[in-house]
Amino acid sequence: MSSHASIPPEAGLTVYLVGGAVRDEWLGRPVTERDWVVVGATQDEMTQRGFQPVGKDFPVFLHPLTKEEYALARTEYKTGPGYRGFAVHADPSVTLEDDLRRRDLTINAMARCSNGALVDPFGGLADLRQGILRHVSSAFVEDPVRILRVARFASRYDPLGFRVFEETDELMRRMVNEGEVDALVPERVWTELVKALREEHPWRFFEVLRAVGALARLFPEWDALWGVPQPVHYHPEVDVGIHTMLALRQAVRLSPDPMVRFAAISHDLGKALTPPEAWPKHHGHEQLGLQPLDTLCKRYKAPRKYRELATLVVRWHTHCHRATELQPATLHDTIMALQGVHRPERFEQFLIACEADARGRLGSEEKPYHAADLFRAARAAAAAVPTEDLVAKGLTGEAFALALRERRIDAIRSYCLPILLS
Repeated sequence: MSSHASIPPEAGLTVYLVGGAVRDEWLGRPVTERDWVVVGATQDEMTQRGFQPVGKDFPVFLHPLTKEEYALARTEYKTGPGYRGFAVHADPSVTLEDDLRRRDLTINAMARCSNGALVDPFGGLADLRQGILRHVSSAFVEDPVRILRVARFASRYDPLGFRVFEETDELMRRMVNEGEVDALVPERVWTELVKALREEHPWRFFEVLRAVGALARLFPEWDALWGVPQPVHYHPEVDVGIHTMLALRQAVRLSPDPMVRFAAISHDLGKALTPPEAWPKHHGHEQLGLQPLDTLCKRYKAPRKYRELATLVVRWHTHCHRATELQPATLHDTIMALQGVHRPERFEQFLIACEADARGRLGSEEKPYHAADLFRAARAAAAAVPTEDLVAKGLTGEAFALALRERRIDAIRSYCLPILLS
């Protein structure tokens, strides 16, 4: 059949559009991926039609022309703990309803026929209309990734007023208590975290996970921040966990970059390590925060660019806040420690994360952050310093570095003094 170019490879198959595409079409949101389920076919038939198998564990194929995913209708059986503990059963006897039943949420368990009719055996459309994130069946408990997905969908659809169904909350709490989340694959946890950070209201991801106990199991470094007090003069919201979520809200306002948002929620990790007898002060929390950040990043194999930016924000964010108090030499040395001259884009990411921290406090949401302007001006001044005559003089090594440092400090002093006096 695939040898006839005029005949589509899917011609004659019983095919349904499923999942997110159906959901987002109804919500009027952009459809970025279209997934299809094929009922009544075999793997051999799919390959004979030119469909390309994807992997070996699931009966999923790529359309030879559109490259969209076509999966045979299938059921899954739990064989062990965690995300990978499943056996898959796919043959022509598996019905569309069987396939939809294994999905996580009712709003993801709808299908559309080729004639446009909606197939909705589990009430997904009613839940879409009511703004409910509800599990399809008791099989929900078999896959711990679903906890992360529910939290992520809560982040995405929170602007539309969606809430997690109470019984779904209870199921997730039971899964956490039974240790299911402990078997999650690190890479999958990281993937879901980054996806959540890209959503419109990513703080809901953390709220949902914390409500069912999953934050403490998966991200204890962040979970430990709740209940830790700060000086009310600087933090009217007092609680470090609350402040962290407020900082995330500001990071969302300031940047769509998930790296900036990750750095913003990591900046105060060290405050969880302050001895309670020292509360509400947190002297040295910048240095203390480096270890929990490193532990978190290693656990989930975070990409280097995430780890490096967050490390800079953890270590230097209070220097940034105190920019107007710093001497030109200290401003220079901080910019050099941040590699600001050579890494201007990352330097800007750093400043945005620091601004999110500064504005992530009750009553400070709209305050201008002059410290960032001062650091930008200082960085520009340092970067503009010429070096040709230093080279012409034959300066090298330490002598060159010292002379360049003095020039840059002078430039910062000249450029930044008007800003400080304004």
